[in-house]
Amino acid sequence: MKTRDLTDLLLLAAIWGASFLFMRIAVPAFGAAPLAFVRVGGAALVLLPLLLMRGEAGVLRQRWPALLLLGLTNSALPFLCFGFALHLLPAALASIFNAATPLTTALIAWAWLGDPLNRWRSLGLGLGFAGVAGLALYKSMSAPGGGSLATLQFDAPTALAIGACLLGTLFYGHAGNFAKRHLTGVPSMAMATGTQLAAAAALAVPAALTWPATPPGLRDWAAAAGLAVLASGLAYILYFRLITRVGPTGAASVTFLVPVFATLWGALFLGEQPTWPMAAGGALILAGTALVLGLWPRPRRASAST
Repeated sequence: MKTRDLTDLLLLAAIWGASFLFMRIAVPAFGAAPLAFVRVGGAALVLLPLLLMRGEAGVLRQRWPALLLLGLTNSALPFLCFGFALHLLPAALASIFNAATPLTTALIAWAWLGDPLNRWRSLGLGLGFAGVAGLALYKSMSAPGGGSLATLQFDAPTALAIGACLLGTLFYGHAGNFAKRHLTGVPSMAMATGTQLAAAAALAVPAALTWPATPPGLRDWAAAAGLAVLASGLAYILYFRLITRVGPTGAASVTFLVPVFATLWGALFLGEQPTWPMAAGGALILAGTALVLGLWPRPRRASAST
């Protein structure tokens, strides 16, 4: 990976790590549906002019049914799930659950597309889901009001928040496989813009019905703007540029770095202190992800014959 690509990868991880911080800040003021609508609507406004400059707007008319479904499963529904979860969970913990997305993607690819699971990928799935299960049973989580970590009983709200994170990763997993099966060859900018427009259309009514009676403050709007402009608009550009230069597997390695940055931002700005059980569960998930993505162990190069 070249220096420029590594810089893009680190910047993307920092932005997506910050997205959990932004959601943790803004979701209490906005609510899950309004915040998700502001995020995808703002991202569409950022991406649409770029799409028009590239002359690819016609793709939206040609492939709108598939882009609509992809917008639901890749943006609208998972953003709702994580927005709901971040009412309760710390940003760092939600980002660790999000790191299970390659695991659900591989599992859905095996069940739906018939992609084989060799011994390493099967081991990766086992390790990853063991990490998820361990974190789900771990009872030291952030108190509902945020701030420092405190002991919280594993009650119904906590279980629902964890379930929402895992459901969000299932939506992401379906979206990746759906795009591979039905949208191969569609320009990446058209796919990004179309999905954000579709998600905004799907979320418009739920957002209007649940719009907060008390106007969100300037800090909340700043966090929402960060989600729209940085975490969706700029991040999509970086992500698709990485796919073009280093391939999907190399781009997917951003998964390993997002929880690191989310933990860092949460500690710096929200006072969320990580714990050893969180680190252990996260390590299992990331190790499993490395196996599933084929990033480890590296295949041995055949020695050159003389």
